[in-house]
Amino acid sequence: MLTLTEQLAERFAQRIRTRLLPAGARLPSVRECARQQGVSPYTVVAAYDKLLAQGLVEARRQRGFYVRDIAQKTPPAQEGQASAAIPLGAKTASPLGTIGVRMSGSQINATALMRGMFYQASAKPQPGAGVLPVGWLEEARFLPAAVRKITASPALQGGSLSYGEPMGDAGLRAALARRMAGISIAAQPDQIMTTVGATHALDIVSRTLLKAGDPVMVEEPGWSVEFARLDALGMRVLPVPRGPEGPDLAVMARYCELHAPKLFVSVSVLHNPTGYSLPPASAHQVLQLAERHGFYVVEDDTYGHIAPEYAVRLAALDGLRRTIYVNGFAKILAPNWRVGYLAAPPGLVERMLDTKLLSTLTTPSILEKALALCIDQGQLRRHAERIRQRLAQARARSVQLALEAGCSFAAEPAGMFGWVETGVDTDMLAQRMLDEGYLIAPGALFHATRQPCTLMRINFANTQEPAFWRTWKNVVKTG
Repeated sequence: MLTLTEQLAERFAQRIRTRLLPAGARLPSVRECARQQGVSPYTVVAAYDKLLAQGLVEARRQRGFYVRDIAQKTPPAQEGQASAAIPLGAKTASPLGTIGVRMSGSQINATALMRGMFYQASAKPQPGAGVLPVGWLEEARFLPAAVRKITASPALQGGSLSYGEPMGDAGLRAALARRMAGISIAAQPDQIMTTVGATHALDIVSRTLLKAGDPVMVEEPGWSVEFARLDALGMRVLPVPRGPEGPDLAVMARYCELHAPKLFVSVSVLHNPTGYSLPPASAHQVLQLAERHGFYVVEDDTYGHIAPEYAVRLAALDGLRRTIYVNGFAKILAPNWRVGYLAAPPGLVERMLDTKLLSTLTTPSILEKALALCIDQGQLRRHAERIRQRLAQARARSVQLALEAGCSFAAEPAGMFGWVETGVDTDMLAQRMLDEGYLIAPGALFHATRQPCTLMRINFANTQEPAFWRTWKNVVKTG
């Protein structure tokens, strides 16, 4: 039987090891933790001493206990040590604020969010989840049927006993070209290349067009995995504020003058986490900047399957001249299928194919053939329509409950996610909610550099029940 001290220490240790409590996070004060957990201050001190002995936390004089980066091989930097040791990590004073950021903690931030995808805090619906509920995706019963049909055909032998086509299954690429034409993007099948999910497509683009140290513009708030991925490749991240009218064009223009960025990464439709979609005027101006300054625009349309038909795509306006279009099917069909694709200007296709061959050779053709069948028979389109309708109902319920709980929305609710203003530090609150079995996505995870934030991203499909919001109000009230 574990003592209270051992139970408390193990609870924190597990979260630190799984990165659910990320490096740099501050543990509650001794008094606050004692009150939250219903134990004595002595128990908390003893638990924190155990974490210190295990090398999981460090004590900072008159500031409290902080989570150490358990992946680092060298001792933690002393307080006040110059940050210039990281050459691209410095913040540069300018009218734009942060000019370029090398984010020492961004991978941890992203890891915390990604590990949450695999960590089930409880059987309750998880507000911070990045995917739709399993029950919703299980309704796509046509997927197993399509796989059975493909594996019962001669395609099984041809598809599994060879590497397949380097560009991806020809039938799927033709189906994708027709599907893209339906959203006004003109792409030939030989401009389309399949990938292992949309993230792999983004990685192919980066590895093809960039080298270490190159500046890249990325929307902020934005997908923390993209910040961390670019940082891991050694790129210099230039955060571009994203608002209801699109990216801040003045900031982008200034970046172009100062740093000559090679790339701009944008979620133009149903932006994650805000839900914003790019207005036509702003889209035209972004493309004009790209033409004038010679950078490419990577358009991540991951949420396009649940977007309104009238949504504006940069690739449609540009005709795939300075745009590279990226999409996948994890959000709408099956996360574990890992089928994605990119469509690129003709002059870039061969270079990107070389990058794909060096990373994965080819992609699984059997799943690609099954997906092509689902697209051609209209099953994907009908499924997406059902998901949109169901999501609209869930969104309406979630918004009402959030407002009743005293929250507000920093962006007009749209799509799959809500960008919620809570009025409290959501980093600190995340650990309290985890005690209650709920994993939330604090706003700090969606910024290039981690800093206190009162925002959080919610998944509308998982926050439409009153139980979460009752727990939320109680934790905020007692926090």
